Amino acid sequence: MRILLLGATGRVGSKLLTLALADGHQVTAFVRDENKLKTNHPAMKTFIGNTLNKEDIVAAMPNHDIVISAMGTDGKETLSESMPYIVEAMIDNGMKRIITIGTAGILKSRQSPELYRFQSSETKRRSPKATRASEDHRSAYETLTISSLDWTVVCPTYLPDGEEIGTYRCEVDFLPVNGERISVPDTAMFAYNQIAATQYLKCRVGLAY
Repeated sequence: MRILLLGATGRVGSKLLTLALADGHQVTAFVRDENKLKTNHPAMKTFIGNTLNKEDIVAAMPNHDIVISAMGTDGKETLSESMPYIVEAMIDNGMKRIITIGTAGILKSRQSPELYRFQSSETKRRSPKATRASEDHRSAYETLTISSLDWTVVCPTYLPDGEEIGTYRCEVDFLPVNGERISVPDTAMFAYNQIAATQYLKCRVGLAY
């Protein structure tokens, strides 16, 4: 499969890159700084660009089967501004499948299901920076929900580096009860497995141990 991977130099993105290449996929790593890439593989291509530039997204999209985004927010509106470009370019190229890494903050609150978790008392991260990040993820998620794409938004809770354990809990729309953390490797593995899965199409999935 030909994968366009956004956020390939991040903690989750770098793990996704390793997994995809190990399985024989062809991967285009979309990066702003190729010097941050720590992987060199004959099946990997590098596209240097900025997801905030529509022209870069349009240029990178052709000849891929799927988009995986592990982009972070960088304290800015990176996700909310770039997602419309990504959706449009995918549709223009006849693509349907996109998997993104979100945050548990954009899952439903159990106490107040009409709210996102980050808007409720359930969230433990109440700083202005955390709220801005959740708002950015929320906007990107809502852009996907009104699109025709087959999307999955993986929403891990607290995300330490840790090790791959291989067993975890997942739940559509909600964070698993008493879920407090999930490692980067297990998050990447769950997201990677969605390439071949159809269980969570058009779903946001809470992930925790």
